[in-house]
Amino acid sequence: MTTGDLKALTPTSFRRGNLPADAAADPAARVMVLDMQELMPGIQRLRDWTLAALAPQPGETAVDLGCGTGAEVRRLAALVGPAGRAVGIEPHAGLRTQAEARALAEGSTAVFVEGDAPALPFEDGTVDVIRSERVFQHLDDPAAAAREIARVLAPGGRVALVDSDWGSMVQSMGEPDVVRRLMDASFRRWTNPFAGRSLRWLLRRAGLVVDAEVGADAAVLPEEQLRVPVLLRNSIEHALADGAITVEEGDRLERDNIAGAERGEAFVAVMMFSVIGRSVDPAG
Repeated sequence: MTTGDLKALTPTSFRRGNLPADAAADPAARVMVLDMQELMPGIQRLRDWTLAALAPQPGETAVDLGCGTGAEVRRLAALVGPAGRAVGIEPHAGLRTQAEARALAEGSTAVFVEGDAPALPFEDGTVDVIRSERVFQHLDDPAAAAREIARVLAPGGRVALVDSDWGSMVQSMGEPDVVRRLMDASFRRWTNPFAGRSLRWLLRRAGLVVDAEVGADAAVLPEEQLRVPVLLRNSIEHALADGAITVEEGDRLERDNIAGAERGEAFVAVMMFSVIGRSVDPAG
């Protein structure tokens, strides 16, 4: 797998129903991006914080909504044990296949099913733990998804919504005005680029009690990725198509980022947030 596989990605590649021009390259591109992100220390720290806050118990039913390659579902499976159930919901068939293969290789009891945020495949009040990471930024109706999560949560159940807020993105290289126009063009193509700041009120409006403490960390792009800025090139091409920047500005931005990375000066990061909601337990 090479960085060339990433050319199959678009700003909506992780949305349900996205049909790539090259179907064979599409799963490889998505897996490559997810694996790269999984290694970022900031994401690892936020996942650990989230798992500790959810505190899955043996015998519980735990769900990862939009599980990708299934790394966190396997962690859930280890915690709920053989008496429990860990389910990964993933609408993308290629990612589900990858998740199933990895679970089998590890001997995990995790299972993976097709599903969608607005219509979860569970009865009312039957799920103890739900986590959903970087899903809400892709949803057309995030409020409906939050209500659906509240529907399936058992009394005393816990949910963690983890998402980026792309308005927090920082980039050290490039002319600020060009970078701003590039990002504005991306924001127009993304469904919910500022999802991170809306997680609290989405859960509250769905009738859940939200913890005061919010987990937060920065997803920092590795320096080796900055030296081969395929994702930046994709963003530049989309901004060019929108007329947001010129060819000269895009080429200069790419050169500046590569040169900055070689000097050790390039830095790209975005903040991610984790919000915990709880279903009220009538028994207290």
